[in-house]
Amino acid sequence: MAAVPTREVARRVFAREFNDAGYTFKESDDERAPVYLLLPTGERANRIFVVGTLTETEDVGEDSEYWQGRVVDPNGDTFFMYAGQYQPDAASMLRELEPPAYVAVVGKPRTYETDDGEVNVSVRPESITTVDEATRDRWVVETAERTIERLQRFDAADEGDDEPAVPSADGDAAVANEYVQMAREEYDLPVENYRRAVVEALESLETTDDADVAADA
Repeated sequence: MAAVPTREVARRVFAREFNDAGYTFKESDDERAPVYLLLPTGERANRIFVVGTLTETEDVGEDSEYWQGRVVDPNGDTFFMYAGQYQPDAASMLRELEPPAYVAVVGKPRTYETDDGEVNVSVRPESITTVDEATRDRWVVETAERTIERLQRFDAADEGDDEPAVPSADGDAAVANEYVQMAREEYDLPVENYRRAVVEALESLETTDDADVAADA
């Protein structure tokens, strides 16, 4: 009896880190093996979960509908997503939604190389749902926590610790270190950028709270 494939965990990530990623890999030679995007903080992602403000939608298809959506996170950074005939539900949502709107998106990372050799990354949405501001705020806090955990593992590996300060999302310390080392080899990026993204995102929530208090006063 063949094993039933399990769905990959959808990683929470801010757009600043997601857009810096570009390296993809498989864990086996199996044709149907999942393709992972390597995040610069040292985590593999076959699926991601993002919540933000849908600011723009556009049908960029030529022969058939192919919808582009822009989702902005609290730092003002943008996730680009694309949905066509093979993502009918997501394409329908992008066709019908009126920006601006808070949306939650679960999807798969997709990379493509530009004419000048740059690797860009986007999201192929599996689902798009409208949410409220409270849901967006919870996503910000949870994504900040997950990012800090990845940074702690990254820092622990830098110090030569055999065991990461925080176990990997998959619970395997050795594998966590493997992805951190892979990220060090593939990316020449200061991970402090992502620590700043966490701080800025959390500060944006405080600013929003202050504004709400002032409005209610």
